[in-house]
Amino acid sequence: MIKQKLIAILRQAVEDTQQQGRLPLVRLPEVSVEHPQDQGHGDYASSLPLKLARATGSKPLAIAEAIAGAIVPSPEIDTITVAPPGFINFTLKGDWLARQVDSILVADDSYGNIDLGCRQRVQLEFVSANPTGPLHIGHGRGAVLGSTLANVLAAADYSVEREYYVNDAGKQVDAFARSLLARYQQQYGKADFEMPADGYAGSYVIDLARELEGEKATILAKSETSATEYLRQLGLERMTRQIKADLEALGVTFDVWFNEQSLYDDGQYQQALSLLKEKGYIEDKEGATWFISTALGEDKDNVVVRSDGSATYFATDIAYHYNKFIERRFDRVIDIWGADHQGHVSRMKAVVGAFGIAPERLQILISQLVTLRRGEELVRVSKRSGDIITLREVIDEVGADACRFFFLSRSADSQMDFDLELAKQQSLDNPVYYVQYAHARIASILRLAEQREIDYSDGDVSRLTTEPELSLIRKMLLLPEVIEVVALTLGPHRLAYYAQELATVFHGFYTQCRVVSQDDEQLTKARLKLVAAAKIVLAKTLHLMGMTAPETM
Repeated sequence: MIKQKLIAILRQAVEDTQQQGRLPLVRLPEVSVEHPQDQGHGDYASSLPLKLARATGSKPLAIAEAIAGAIVPSPEIDTITVAPPGFINFTLKGDWLARQVDSILVADDSYGNIDLGCRQRVQLEFVSANPTGPLHIGHGRGAVLGSTLANVLAAADYSVEREYYVNDAGKQVDAFARSLLARYQQQYGKADFEMPADGYAGSYVIDLARELEGEKATILAKSETSATEYLRQLGLERMTRQIKADLEALGVTFDVWFNEQSLYDDGQYQQALSLLKEKGYIEDKEGATWFISTALGEDKDNVVVRSDGSATYFATDIAYHYNKFIERRFDRVIDIWGADHQGHVSRMKAVVGAFGIAPERLQILISQLVTLRRGEELVRVSKRSGDIITLREVIDEVGADACRFFFLSRSADSQMDFDLELAKQQSLDNPVYYVQYAHARIASILRLAEQREIDYSDGDVSRLTTEPELSLIRKMLLLPEVIEVVALTLGPHRLAYYAQELATVFHGFYTQCRVVSQDDEQLTKARLKLVAAAKIVLAKTLHLMGMTAPETM
């Protein structure tokens, strides 16, 4: 990656300058290079002299000139300039840029992959919706964020395990089972059977009861307690199966489906609380059992076991993270939670610290709310059922690719509007169509070359010298950097931005440069190599986002 090479060049130049006595021997701050907003300032710029000025007391412009003068010539760099108040700007050589086309073609599908994670074991848990109802649009956003992030981390050399936490224990599942019994009785037993006050009133519970009509003889013959437990298992199995199917329709799969109940069955719930008690972080008071969060800097303590002996959601989450870090020994754990879990973040990190694990090894992303629209109209209810709008309805209406791109179009911490009408448009106003059309257009060019039996394998990329050609190459070379930034910041939305930028630059190149020409065979071959490389980069970007790269549109 050229960015890392420039950083290494700067470090070496500073060391040389210090050894020559032209710079004081101070500790070198973090060295970074960025892309200047003004292309007249080159391809990359570094503000390192401004950082060094604070440590040395020297003028930043003088530091910049000293460092620039110590940089050894490199085959990648055309010019190095110094700009006020203390920047070092790099412009890459055109012939070096052109040669990168061949490098991309050789790398093929592996292009963009970077050595960052060193196979560090990362557990990525996302969605984890209670299996008490169908997935909704908010779950879809978390699913796409998680699966895309997993793809990027894998490309950055992390060993990633994708996990769904199935909440198959606790009060919500109890309420679901009692709701299902009520609807079943109302359908096939006692019409006046009362729905529980804390029950699930959605129409999907009625649909689920109807699906289980064949179990009538068995269920109605049981006692209420036995029938509730029987329906609990059947209902959870059906809902989990539906959740899996909906996620697969969105292109989301998991390596592990982890059941909450196993924490109790395997004794890890008790082990986790016992460990915290040994460390002095569990205390019985006011008729309940508390995690003493205040001992770890929190504003208040938190109940883990209620006065009736039932575990809180927080208690099972403690046991779950005990399992992740201590039992399964993941190096890092990344949780993607919904907006309603914002207040749970700091106390969960406190628990990790109480286990004796560095809290920064747990990273939690909060996926904010999604508003569904049809143009200017706010969509509040389902056309099918009249209540919640399910994720599957949205997938069926606009397609998985549009869902994924729109969910990635904003950072996780930003609320977003999802415009169903825009997502369905087959026009360049639709960013999904715009990006995928660029790939299809490239595929069309390469099919034309094949029809004309043009073998461009011996194309000379040194013929690529115009600004539209070099601009496209520059944009293609950014993919490894985008992967690095996404992996470090856990911000997969940057892929959607990059995809649109790459598509824009390609469309511009296509407009200005005729690729297949009968007038210049050698230039045709060089440009065919360029578009073939662009196809690799665009397809890789789409696949990282979990989207298809269509050959025709």
